Amino acid sequence: MKYSIEGAPLPVVICDLDAGETMITEKGAMSWMTPNMKMETVGGGAGKMIGRMFSGEAMFQNRYTAEGGPGQIAYASSFPGSILAFEVGTGKEIIAQKSAFLASTDGVTLSVAFQKKLGSGLFGGEGFIMQKLSGSGIAFVEIDGHVKEYELAAGQSMVIDTGYLAAMEGTCRMEITSVKGLKNKLLGGEGFFNTVVTGPGRIYLQSMPINQMADVLRPFFPSGN
Repeated sequence: MKYSIEGAPLPVVICDLDAGETMITEKGAMSWMTPNMKMETVGGGAGKMIGRMFSGEAMFQNRYTAEGGPGQIAYASSFPGSILAFEVGTGKEIIAQKSAFLASTDGVTLSVAFQKKLGSGLFGGEGFIMQKLSGSGIAFVEIDGHVKEYELAAGQSMVIDTGYLAAMEGTCRMEITSVKGLKNKLLGGEGFFNTVVTGPGRIYLQSMPINQMADVLRPFFPSGN
């Protein structure tokens, strides 16, 4: 499989497949394709389906296979930002934000990596969830806004406003910490929680989380009353 990532700020990844090659996508991810790409909707077993559901993705996935010759399929970003390609393998797992998975080659597995309940009303009442990309293959991940990468040494940490962590290598360790001090929580305007990521490994931060954008735009929409 060969691919190119084009366009900004709404990028698209265009994948050229050899005959018989297969791509895996989430529901509604395909943007355009050649006529010889055959689609099949699969679940992959109850365990994998439940794991995908808790990681923020659909329980079923679509498989696209090039039949009778080379084929092409494209996946467009659903939000202004970036698309990153990761080579996933043993010891090269990727932990990504909920719903970040766009598509992958056959062999990449999606499951829940981290789940922490933070109380009713926070994060949509669903808690803080990250998804794990494992197995073997190339995976494409959506990032909200501009991407900033940092390489953390063993024991080195970065404190991140929850929502700005887009992805990290599986070698990194993550924990959710409460902002200290009642005054800081109520008047600081930075929320109640931070994400602390500790190396070794590379982290990928995003400049415009979709939930932050929604908060900025909400006052400009009719209340519906």
